[in-house]
Amino acid sequence: MARETPLMIVDSAGVVVQWSRQAAELMRREADEVVGRPATDLVIRPVSSSGGGAEPQCGRFDLEDVVGGPAGVDLRVQPLLRHDGSVAWGIFQGPEERTTPSGMRAAALEALLTYAPGGLLILDAQLRIVSANSIARELCDAGSEGPQGRHITEVWRLSSPGDVESMLREVLATGAPAPERVVRAYPRDDSRPPYMAGISAYPLRDSQGAVVVVTDVTDREKTRGRLRTLGAVRERVGRTLDVVATCQELVEALVPGFADMAVVEVVEPVVRGEEPPLSPLGRGVPLRRAALRHGGGEQQTQAHPVGDVRALPFPTPYAQALADLKPRAVILGPDTPGLAADPARAEAIRASGARALLSAPLTLRGTVLGLLSLYRTRQDDAFDEKEVALTLALATHAALSIDNARRYIREHTIAAALQRHLLSPSPPSQTAVETAHLYVPCEQGGGGWFDALCLPGARTGLVIGDASGRGIHPASTMGQLRTVVCSLAALDLEPDELLARLDDTATRLARERAALPSGDPLHREPLSASCLYAIYDPFTRGCTIASAGHPSPVIARPDGTTDVLDLPTGPTLGSGAEAPFAATTVTLADGSLLALYTSSLLSTSSPGAKGDPEVLKQVLASPGRPLQDLCDDVLYRVEADSLIGDAMLLLARTRTFPADHVGTWHLDHDPAAAAAARRHTRHQLSAWGVDEETAYTTEMIVSELVTNAVRYGAPPVELRLIRDRTLTCEVHDTSATAPHLRHARTVDEGGRGLFICAQLSQNWGVRYTADGKTVWSEQALSPSPR
Repeated sequence: MARETPLMIVDSAGVVVQWSRQAAELMRREADEVVGRPATDLVIRPVSSSGGGAEPQCGRFDLEDVVGGPAGVDLRVQPLLRHDGSVAWGIFQGPEERTTPSGMRAAALEALLTYAPGGLLILDAQLRIVSANSIARELCDAGSEGPQGRHITEVWRLSSPGDVESMLREVLATGAPAPERVVRAYPRDDSRPPYMAGISAYPLRDSQGAVVVVTDVTDREKTRGRLRTLGAVRERVGRTLDVVATCQELVEALVPGFADMAVVEVVEPVVRGEEPPLSPLGRGVPLRRAALRHGGGEQQTQAHPVGDVRALPFPTPYAQALADLKPRAVILGPDTPGLAADPARAEAIRASGARALLSAPLTLRGTVLGLLSLYRTRQDDAFDEKEVALTLALATHAALSIDNARRYIREHTIAAALQRHLLSPSPPSQTAVETAHLYVPCEQGGGGWFDALCLPGARTGLVIGDASGRGIHPASTMGQLRTVVCSLAALDLEPDELLARLDDTATRLARERAALPSGDPLHREPLSASCLYAIYDPFTRGCTIASAGHPSPVIARPDGTTDVLDLPTGPTLGSGAEAPFAATTVTLADGSLLALYTSSLLSTSSPGAKGDPEVLKQVLASPGRPLQDLCDDVLYRVEADSLIGDAMLLLARTRTFPADHVGTWHLDHDPAAAAAARRHTRHQLSAWGVDEETAYTTEMIVSELVTNAVRYGAPPVELRLIRDRTLTCEVHDTSATAPHLRHARTVDEGGRGLFICAQLSQNWGVRYTADGKTVWSEQALSPSPR
């Protein structure tokens, strides 16, 4: 006799593992739609017999609602022995006749109710329980009287009974099955803990009722919750490079999904970017409460406010977790041991209603960064072993994020300190130029710098620049370029020539950086910088300016008119472009303002003026105001949180040099010019009240410089004495021949002029102009005796 083929085979867990072609034709479902699904989703309800009795008949099931097949298909359930020795259930089609003995139908229903992997409840139209299998009776915990005839929410204590009842009534009203809904269920007594119940419902076609499938999904929901928590922490924690912000991200990811309250305390030096201490943590090491979050709001009782710094009392679960680097899961109560050493925290725990505590150390590579403490308020919701393991994984991720933030803070602190020491603390104001500045550093660290340089001849050099990048590298680049600018400025170079030589230095530094090993992070960071250099001459009121990829300055005149200087912009420093730099000279009226700035200053100005110097022009429209007030007004318009680089502003108010502090004489081009120069010098220094020693030295210097100009230069010859921060002697002639300092031999009659000047003065040099050269020397001035 041929062996009968079952329509489908259901394993011991109630899942369809085999689906025949006959079943697909009969029920209009392909195997891939059915295999792997619970059998209770397919074979749902028995069909009432034609006799219309009160009890449902067993063995014959209506599949039309679920699979769309013909109504009234007779099915037989038969145990099968599988090859691996396990027992499965074969579902066979009954005989062709539409009637099945009532005893067989009853046996089929009894088998389904007995061996179904979950709880099955059959409800009438009033949601009273008509029948329930043993699993359902156990889950409902209905007691000895049983659940039959009672309302489902009466025998079942649910966290949201109203929602479940609404779901069931919607099934009865619409005839559509309801997907699984997860609710918390509570036993009638405390012998068993609460559990999570998955409830789904299906309608009965020919009778006013429904089948309810109930499954204990506590483990599944806990697993899902752990995965959600892990995903939330990985996604949300570590998005910023700030230690405190990272701690706040952690508590927000954990509350309220995983815990009802979370506290993160960080070792105090870590917040400042310093190296964390090695484990185990000493008892006296202070911790800062960096973040705290309550599931019920921030107005809950706190033992210590956020920002409080103190060492953890010992012995407590918190201190023990940091001592041996092992988590502590504690059930909290009135007499919980270990909390007496910290009365303030114990009182806060009592007031908050916390019932469970889990403290986990935040450690990384043998160092201790802090402590994570989680609390739960439900009596039955202690932290299990899997949650402890999960918390350790979360703590490891958080510790890595905190350490990344700490390293960034440390690098930023070093870069800021380096930049602060490399920058001029306050550019000096001179007789002819008054300066003030605004400096708003970027949070990520930048490479901006500015300077006001005292040049010979009472002139002033103004420089501003910005090295690209973030962190310590642009700060070090800035320091190198600033040093080169100061050195080149001392050579009396014109702005365009100075930028050309500065670009040569930047290009060489860029080549050295590119030659670094590929693993060096600096190798992947190109060197690029912008710079603007200006020289103001108070005697001509001329300002010569050249730019290397830097924004053009704003000029504010005494009458309140403002302009952005139309300045040729050369290539940025280190770009490798061999284009020349051009210099532009403008004449500034007495009391004019010159504003030099970095591009970041304008990119963070008030809305509507991004990158536009119009805002700066509006502030400078009142040039007579104090310079620091003008800087403050600009500061109020800067959005510091959105800085993309160092925001810098250097303001310079120009004036003509006081006439009584300068003396100028035109000399004849003959040997007697030296004597005339000494005579003019003696009279002028006497009028200024210069001491005799300085006056005598100055006469010697003037005599040598004029003699050289007459002997080796070309007429006309001009002598100028300037009394400023130093006493400056300048001798100008129209020859471009460079003077040469040399050491005369003992038999030489001359050749000692410049050597004598260099010995008598504190500084000397040569400045070339379009119509010749100027040889100058500077001497320190003693306080006037008058």
